Amino acid sequence: MSDEAVDSTAPAHGNIPGEITLREYGDALSVPLDGAVGRSLVATGFLDSAAPDPERPGHWKLRAGSRVGAVRLPDGTVLRIAPKTPVGRLFFLLGFSLDPGSAWRDSREGTINTGAHDDVVPALAYAVERQIDGALRQGVLQGYRETAESALVVRGRLREAEQIRRHFGRTPPVEIVYDAYTADTAENRILRAAVERLLRLPSVPGPVRRRLAHQRFRLADAAPLVRGQKLPLWQPSRLNSRYQPALRLAEAVLRGTSPEHRTGPLALDGFLLDMNQLFEDFVTVALREALEEHGLTARLQDAHALDLGGQVRMKPDLVVYGADGRTPVAVVDAKYKTEKSHRSHGYPNADLYQALAYATVLGLREAHLVYAAGRLPERATEVRGTGGLRLLQHSLDLTSEPAALLRTFRTLAARLAGLTD
Repeated sequence: MSDEAVDSTAPAHGNIPGEITLREYGDALSVPLDGAVGRSLVATGFLDSAAPDPERPGHWKLRAGSRVGAVRLPDGTVLRIAPKTPVGRLFFLLGFSLDPGSAWRDSREGTINTGAHDDVVPALAYAVERQIDGALRQGVLQGYRETAESALVVRGRLREAEQIRRHFGRTPPVEIVYDAYTADTAENRILRAAVERLLRLPSVPGPVRRRLAHQRFRLADAAPLVRGQKLPLWQPSRLNSRYQPALRLAEAVLRGTSPEHRTGPLALDGFLLDMNQLFEDFVTVALREALEEHGLTARLQDAHALDLGGQVRMKPDLVVYGADGRTPVAVVDAKYKTEKSHRSHGYPNADLYQALAYATVLGLREAHLVYAAGRLPERATEVRGTGGLRLLQHSLDLTSEPAALLRTFRTLAARLAGLTD
């Protein structure tokens, strides 16, 4: 990453009344904050640190970690966390991780259309609304859905067991089940739920908010989801192909990337992306796709035991297997952030110990670490007493164009396949 991209001490935007702006892994900021709100921030754990400022009564020192986005605090204040990575590139990582095929792309450059927005939440709201609008352009998708109800006339099939249990066999009413052709499908429920979630988020621009409200009206025949309820299941098919890009983004909004934090009587509503997880997802998915060209299988979060008793478990981000699908040939771990204390050497030593454990357990002569570290040179460490076992640390520049990023993974995949040194 360029020096400009990793300068976490530079302010992202000036703070305005009712808004606190932090920068991902930036310096701690002292802000006036009610004690109960501060304690709720500590309980959520999405900041790197949050503690009363000993030098300024009534103030708290807040420092952002890897999560970026915005949340509305219980007192109405909006807490924004700006990413180091350009928002357009961040959404490329998200889109590719969700679906490495071409369906999610809005342009030949392989990027999700975020308009002119340079903040996470406005860009997300714009992108999801545009995707939903495209999905609904040919009309709201309908499908058959099994419906069970009590009725005065027989329609569909009689539910005999229910008829006897509820009415002792008497009619009417009758307990029936039938297939209804309806817009109340899993796909439409997911899209409606995502729209309603986005409408509750802070920092959504007025024009985008109005278009989201219009999409909610178009999806009114889909039943709303109850908060905390599991997302309905849907299966990709030819019939819902036009919905799929919107569905994948909608699920990203509704799953763990958009938390509703509740700590006692307090609630924090917002959308946060964990850059550590996003980077790991992107690296592993991009490498898995590139390795398929060489006939190799890549397993993500593949569980292994460090000890013979199987008590110490470990999960490398990606383990590559040979043509037989059983023999490990490479192991890769993704590391989003390098510690400042190791800037003189470029990479943290602790990561080397972890990579060494992976290589030892899997019986490999190499282990690979991929960092979001910009233009740091590749580093190879030969481990003493191992007969030549090497730990290789690679640098990925997230400010690069999408095509250049994917070329980097094709090069690394060829190396993992043993085609290059």
